[in-house]
Amino acid sequence: MANLQNQFLEFYNELQITTTKKQKLIVSHNNLRAKIKKHFKEKHPEYLPLFYIQGSYKMGTTIRTRDDECDLDDGCYFIPKPNVTAATLQNWVFEAVVGTVDATPIQKNKCIRVNYTAGYHIDIPVYRKESSSGNNEHPELAIRSKGYEPSDPREIVEWFNKKKKNNQVLVRLVSYLKSWCDTVRGFMPPGIAMTILAANNQKKHDERDDIALRDTLKSMYSALQYNFSCIVPGTPYDNLFENYDKERKDKFMNELEAFIKDADSAINEKNKRKASYLWKKHLGERFPLSAEEDDPEMLKLDKLRNISGKVLAGIATTAHNGYIHAADGIKHVVHKNYGYE
Repeated sequence: MANLQNQFLEFYNELQITTTKKQKLIVSHNNLRAKIKKHFKEKHPEYLPLFYIQGSYKMGTTIRTRDDECDLDDGCYFIPKPNVTAATLQNWVFEAVVGTVDATPIQKNKCIRVNYTAGYHIDIPVYRKESSSGNNEHPELAIRSKGYEPSDPREIVEWFNKKKKNNQVLVRLVSYLKSWCDTVRGFMPPGIAMTILAANNQKKHDERDDIALRDTLKSMYSALQYNFSCIVPGTPYDNLFENYDKERKDKFMNELEAFIKDADSAINEKNKRKASYLWKKHLGERFPLSAEEDDPEMLKLDKLRNISGKVLAGIATTAHNGYIHAADGIKHVVHKNYGYE
């Protein structure tokens, strides 16, 4: 079997945000926080914005897309609850970030997105909560079209952190799956859905990310065939696949099935370079090709199988150096000595 563990680890490193971009992202995120605080101090001094980084950045599963883009989700919280509509509260935050240098703010239904020319964006979902104490109250997300809805991103982060404890391969699997979705695009699920599916269906394999990924894909496929759903492990526990019509569902399942088929072929392939191409087809152009043509372990297994076949056929011989083969040497004779004296 073609062992491409080195290629997978190299690929994972390639998906990570560069140090330079990460530094710029953090500077931009700090500047946005400062602008929002300044705006509310001047315009709405009765409200104090608080912040919490959430989503993939907090969980350690952020990747650079094939367009060299990345993002960060920074929740903006108001405690106690402002007595204004969700649209109004979101508008106030939007007004605070307008005019940010080298950035274009956009009002979305559930957040404010600030796009930067440096190749990243920051999403700012807006929440309100009555108290900061450790009670059972959940924050309410401001949704422009609907009003406020209970939503607790901390629960999702805590859930994933428990899943990934002493389980770094899960973080890598999520990154691979995100790259797969980024390669196909269109009808593919969002990153949070792939994170949940990976965590719920993970199959482990020591030191072989390729086998772990293949087996996790198979587990996902079986689970989705039985019940096509993806429940968020946090308030409001909604189903991310609830609005998928039959066409989108079928496209995704067909893509998943095709990936599994090629993953099987890649793992069973003797030629490591050919196996690399099969993974690259689904994981994207950044997946590295193996320089080796054949897997040495597969060659050893083939040689052992060949010798085994000759022994069983009664045509094997033993050379003077002790090696068994089917060329020169002493022909094996039938015996009944099975290791006992």
